[in-house]
Amino acid sequence: MVAVTKKTYLFTSESVNEGHPDKLADRVSDSVLDAVLTADPNGKVACETATKTNMIMIFGEISTTAKLNLEQIVRDAAKSIGYDDEKKGLDYKTMNVVVAIEEQSPDIAQGVHENRSEDDVGAGDQGHMFGYATDETP
Repeated sequence: MVAVTKKTYLFTSESVNEGHPDKLADRVSDSVLDAVLTADPNGKVACETATKTNMIMIFGEISTTAKLNLEQIVRDAAKSIGYDDEKKGLDYKTMNVVVAIEEQSPDIAQGVHENRSEDDVGAGDQGHMFGYATDETP
């Protein structure tokens, strides 16, 4: 056990290995973002990804002038990391892909980037949380 004083504190974090659903979800979300920004550098993307056996769902808000096949982008992302057989829990050819994407909310657009100079553009609702559950917190 580590003695914790007022000058020190414990810092913990999680890291997952290759093949973990979080890695797959990150790859899919990154692929969607890359596709949008490649086709439309002014595109706005708030894309989340959820995975389950033989299924990937993307959801959130995307505003872009690009015409993209989001389902194919999801399938290509799964293929690129080797999900090509249902025995692996996912086959890019036969998996269920759910796309639940809407345009960016006008309220967010107004608060973040609409009618703003390049130096005044915000990032919207961005946050990184970490921690763990415990009943030992003072």
